[in-house]
Amino acid sequence: MRQRDIFFFWLPLFASWLLMSGEGPIISAAINRLPDEVIMLAAQGIVLSLSVTIESPIINLLSTSTALVRDYASFRVVRRFTIHWSILLTVVSALVAFTPLFDVVVFDWLGTPEEIGVWVRPGMQIMIFWSAAIAWRRFLQGAMIHFGHTRPIGWGTAVRLLSSGSAAIGLALLTSWPGVVIGASALMAGVVAEALYATIAIRPLLRDELHPDAAPAEEQEPLGYGELFWFHLPLAATAVLMLLAQPLVNLSLARLDNPTVSLAAWPMIFQLLLMARAAATALPETVIALTRGPETLAPIRRFGLTLTGLTILAMALLVFTPLLSFYLRELQDADAAVAELARTGTRLFLLYPALFVVVSWQRGLLIKGRATRPVNTGMAINLVVTALFLALGVALRWPGIPSAALALYVAIFAELLYLGWRVRAQLGISFFAGLTARSLSPAPLKE
Repeated sequence: MRQRDIFFFWLPLFASWLLMSGEGPIISAAINRLPDEVIMLAAQGIVLSLSVTIESPIINLLSTSTALVRDYASFRVVRRFTIHWSILLTVVSALVAFTPLFDVVVFDWLGTPEEIGVWVRPGMQIMIFWSAAIAWRRFLQGAMIHFGHTRPIGWGTAVRLLSSGSAAIGLALLTSWPGVVIGASALMAGVVAEALYATIAIRPLLRDELHPDAAPAEEQEPLGYGELFWFHLPLAATAVLMLLAQPLVNLSLARLDNPTVSLAAWPMIFQLLLMARAAATALPETVIALTRGPETLAPIRRFGLTLTGLTILAMALLVFTPLLSFYLRELQDADAAVAELARTGTRLFLLYPALFVVVSWQRGLLIKGRATRPVNTGMAINLVVTALFLALGVALRWPGIPSAALALYVAIFAELLYLGWRVRAQLGISFFAGLTARSLSPAPLKE
């Protein structure tokens, strides 16, 4: 397997994640040019954090669909599973947005200041169908990845970015709506547009490989709903644990000095990290789809090592050149205090995206071998370590953003070490050492 083959398979997935991560900066740039920008930016960060946390059980539906959709019968099972999750998460979103549960979550649990929290509610009310739209398009995109149709995924994200960006700019220019209302409306416009595009883009597959009359997958037992549930459950739990880290960071920042500025700066830092992690985020599905035996492990590992080095280089160019200040002050038009805190905070995360490349490679290999439980355990370790160090920072009154950086670094190191041990134990392969890989069996690996 040539590096260029892996690259051109990975490239549309990377483009999709990179374009998707560009959505937040466009919306925050619009909010920064509206009245009460610091309050609105902080509220928008909490709206997005809560919405993504509610969505978290279906984030890894992309990996599940990539791994398990192989013919029409399995497509129908995963589709039914997706619809069930969409209904459940929409109900949860409505409960948070429209009932007294909102006060419990936003004020009691997160400790959000009153002047910010009152603007979170309308944003959450707009976002109630966010999870359903995300679930549907991830299910369809996973099926497309499985059959090697990765190019439409990048185009779908371009449609999303164009829709959300146009909505944000248009609403900012043509209405007097509050910034958080504009931000939430733009996000919903983007995910709905992408879901509709995915529904259209999968039609060639539905006519051919996924047609009811197409031959079923060879040498595979029919996929049952129970098998699907138990395969996805650890991945759902992994995503829940992963995204709980963001509300935990918000909780700690709200309890430390200068909470309003910190809560406004953190979404800007997090958006930059999402863009820097785009290369890594596209890696698990690449590993799942292209790993077909021990002879494919070395080329994919080499590709991952290359991504690690390039990610470090990209972060260094961002934080050690005027590019970061230009982005924060000129493109984002951020408040001076918020921009300075975001600038110094981003520098603390120089190596974080590179570590995420290694973790993503490890997760992809384990999911390919249907060993999803260690992936969940690794994320549980990550969350526990994050919570402990954030609590320590609050107790000792450490500065907010540096406290969050330390917690996230120690946590990802702990997860990396655990997953590395499980990959070596089950596959005989290490990211940084030589390969002695055993064959990947189509049956689930030992857990």
